[in-house]
Amino acid sequence: MTPSKTALAGNVFKAFDVQGLTLPWKIAAVFIGTLFLTLSSYIEVPMIPVPITMQTFAVTLVGALYGWRLGGITIATWLMEGALGLPVLAGGAAGAHHFLGATGGYLFAFPVAGMVVGWLTERGWDGSRVWLSFSAMLIGNAICLILGAAWLAVLIGVEQAIMVGVVPFVFGGILKSGLGAMTLNLLTRGIKRTPV
Repeated sequence: MTPSKTALAGNVFKAFDVQGLTLPWKIAAVFIGTLFLTLSSYIEVPMIPVPITMQTFAVTLVGALYGWRLGGITIATWLMEGALGLPVLAGGAAGAHHFLGATGGYLFAFPVAGMVVGWLTERGWDGSRVWLSFSAMLIGNAICLILGAAWLAVLIGVEQAIMVGVVPFVFGGILKSGLGAMTLNLLTRGIKRTPV
């Protein structure tokens, strides 16, 4: 690769390093992040009571790319959009009632999962270490399943919550964690992260 191509590739990958951005650029990053989260919500396999979506892939990736602070703000902003009636949740759903229904625990788990993944990424579990990145994203997926099932258990009982709110999502969570780790590796090559 020629020096000019190397520099261009480095600049493209550095565009994903949001830690040093100014406030207007961070606001733009939040907007882009909420769009990405919304798009991931439209990729779904309808199931009852909780659909399979690409949301956990997007939540963990936003956390990993944005860090725990900006990642948490971005995910919380997306959820507020949904609560206010914008069609940004699974399959274009909207409204505050979704936070009290079967999916409520999963929705409230998203910022926690994104922030944990962001925190781990800032401490070296990043795209340059694919196995650690995979582990961070697996932890994020596990947080979503545990908190989501805990809320679901209040509504339908523990055994039923595990059978319909955890078991069908375990394999998908592993696959999405692997995809997230590979995506993070591709997007952040050449970026040196410092703990914040």
